[in-house]
Order: sequence, then C-alpha cells, then structure tokens
Amino acid sequence: MFGEIDGTGYDIFDARFEQCIIGHARVERLWTGARWCEGPVWFAPGRYLVWSDIPNDRMLRFDETDNSVSIFRQPSNNSNGNTVDREGRLVTCEHRTRRVVRTELDGRQTVIADRFEGKRFNSPNDIIVSADGAVWFTDPIYGIKSDYEGDRSDSEIEGCHVYQVEAHTGHIRQMTDDFKQPNGLAFAPGETVLYISDTGRSDDSNGPPHIRRFTVDAKRGLSGGEVYVESPNGVFDGFRVDQEGRIWTSARDGVHCYDPDGTMLGRIRIPEWVANVTFGGPKLNRLFICGTSSLYSVIVATSGSTPG
Repeated sequence: MFGEIDGTGYDIFDARFEQCIIGHARVERLWTGARWCEGPVWFAPGRYLVWSDIPNDRMLRFDETDNSVSIFRQPSNNSNGNTVDREGRLVTCEHRTRRVVRTELDGRQTVIADRFEGKRFNSPNDIIVSADGAVWFTDPIYGIKSDYEGDRSDSEIEGCHVYQVEAHTGHIRQMTDDFKQPNGLAFAPGETVLYISDTGRSDDSNGPPHIRRFTVDAKRGLSGGEVYVESPNGVFDGFRVDQEGRIWTSARDGVHCYDPDGTMLGRIRIPEWVANVTFGGPKLNRLFICGTSSLYSVIVATSGSTPG
C-alpha cells in the first residue's frame, strides 16, 4: 500500500529540522504482516533491503526495483540485528543460537562469535562493523526471556554487555560493564564517537531509557559513556547516524531526530511502535523504518553516514 498513511507526518521542535526533511515527502507503508520487525540493512548493489521478523523466525527482503517483498531466509534462528560489512557480506545477530554469523558471498554461513570466555552469549541483538572490519554487537537478554523471540533460557554470562570481535584475529573483547539492556549502536562520522542505547526501562520501570555517548580511542577502546539523550516516549531501540552526525532513532511514537548537541530537532510520526531504522536507496537518503508489524519508508533531505 502506497501513499500517505493515517497517523504519519512531521513534528518540528527546532527550525533546524526543516533542513533535514522534504516537506512534501510522505511516509509510505511498503508492507505489513509481521509480528515484530527489526534489523533493517540495505544492500546497494542489488537495491534491496533485508530485515528480520523475529517471532515469525524469518528474514524478509524488499526489492526497490519492483516494490516486491519475499522471504529471504526461513527459519532464521530468530534473527534480530543485521548489518553489511566492508566486503558486502550480511552479518546477523541470532537469538535462538545466541551467536553472530556472517553470510558469505556464496551463501555459506560463518560463525563470528557464539561464546565469551567459554560462556554462551545471552542473545546478540544489534550490530555494526567499523572501518577496520571489527564487528561490534550488543547482548541483552530479550531472546532468552521467553519463547517469543527465541528460546527461554538462563543467562550464562553475568550481565548484558557490548562486545567487539577483532577483524584479523577473531579475538572477542568485552567493551562495557554497566548497561542494563544494551541495544542499538552506531558510530558518528569518523568513528571517534560511539552511541549505544540502553533499553532497560522496557522491563524495569526504573531502568534507563537513553542513548549514551562514548569516545573511541586509537586502539578502539571506549571511554566516557555519559548520557546523550533520554527518550520522552518509550525507549530508544535501534538507530542510525546521518552524514552531519544527527541521530535518527526509533521510539514508541515514531522516529526522533537529534542534533549532535543533543537537541531533539523533530519527529516522524509512525502509527506503530518503531524498533529500528536504516538509510538506503541509491543516495542513502531513503529512511527505512521497521514498525511493529510493517515496513515504512520516507525520503529525507540528508543521507546516511555509512552504507547498510
């Protein structure tokens, strides 16, 4: 279904947001029929988007050339977050297997990480790849809390953390130790700043609903970690950063846009709880939005900072 959808539109909270959007561009619902959409990733050579429908144990594919949607992979091991590495390969977080896998160009799958110090991860959630090829991912407990998005199980690792897998050695480093439920993550342009969301309030009314900002040093270590922004509606799940360093993040009432200085510039209203977003299209100026049951998109007046 194409055209303007009831419940969508723009809310401008700061005049700078007018430079981020195209006033006459409308949100389109591209497809509906999922239980919980997540993990959108754009593949530029094929002009298609892949995303996860976690409870339905499948990955879906939207083809921009003809607007068709098809099954990309099923079963998917309750896949969640996805990204594309610098060689154009799909990298995926799987809840059921509690691992991170890479899909090679010939279709084979390679396990990138499934244990830390001999213990299984909780349920890898969201994922990015840095310029040096290292894989960074978050590991909350959503996939082992119940049988809805994975398999109910006990945690083997104390706490929920962010990890980095070094590109050439495969060595896994634990990068954080003070998150309740680490979730979305993205680098600012230049990769000297890393943003990570904490969705602890999703299962604890006193838990955090914010995005934190870390400084990345020359050895890919993290320092800082101050709260960057707090969500005014629900929690921030997945998000992306544009070329100017603005954050476009999911929230309960749509997509929020924040300036690098932390000011909320505006909001794209979506009639469903948004879980994640990514930039795609030939110019990376088409924002794809994973609502609860539907895939949406809108053309914006900026471009994503990285492909996928």
